[in-house]
Amino acid sequence: MKRPIIGISCNVKEENGKTFFILHNAYVNSVTEAGGLPLLIPHNPELAAQTLEALDGVLLTGGDDIDVRDFGQALHAKADLMPSLRQRSEFALLRALDERPSLPVLGICLGMQLMGVHHGCPLIQHLHDVIADGDRHVGNKVHAIHGAIGSGPVTSSHHQALASAGPFETLALSDDGVLEAIRLPTRAFYMGVQWHPERTSDAHLGLGIIKKLILASQK
Repeated sequence: MKRPIIGISCNVKEENGKTFFILHNAYVNSVTEAGGLPLLIPHNPELAAQTLEALDGVLLTGGDDIDVRDFGQALHAKADLMPSLRQRSEFALLRALDERPSLPVLGICLGMQLMGVHHGCPLIQHLHDVIADGDRHVGNKVHAIHGAIGSGPVTSSHHQALASAGPFETLALSDDGVLEAIRLPTRAFYMGVQWHPERTSDAHLGLGIIKKLILASQK
């Protein structure tokens, strides 16, 4: 069967006056292993809609924090902002995806937060302010999640999270109540996970999550 083309959003690195688009190869390897053909999406907000025409599915990756001042919220002192080019491009991509509701989308970590904020969900800017041990979600720590998506250990690396699911269906929570997985019931496949499946060893909650995107993109 022909591999579906999966567009993967990349990070932005600015160094010595130059801009680089970069991506951890774990995302690429996971998409390949799951049966997809990975294609990096360069950041160009003006070309977001045209970019989607070449893709069978979209993977929104992890990264630094959203500048919530664009959404009328004061910025937390612990925020470590993504480059503005990436933020403009990611939200342009999400707006373009709204016009293509049949195109499958999976958001990972920051990707899930972007999806949520785009649809009006409030953001917890620093988990340590609202749970007893925020450090257990930081630095590729492993913790348990449970819900309709499944139960088991996942690998996380984040200090922010969605405060509520808004229009999304909740698919999973962590064992300390953090929102871990969501889906938009009005779309064919529009799902976000707060953990990193590309770094998670559990077959169902790791590569299995990427395979869900690939399967949806083959239809």
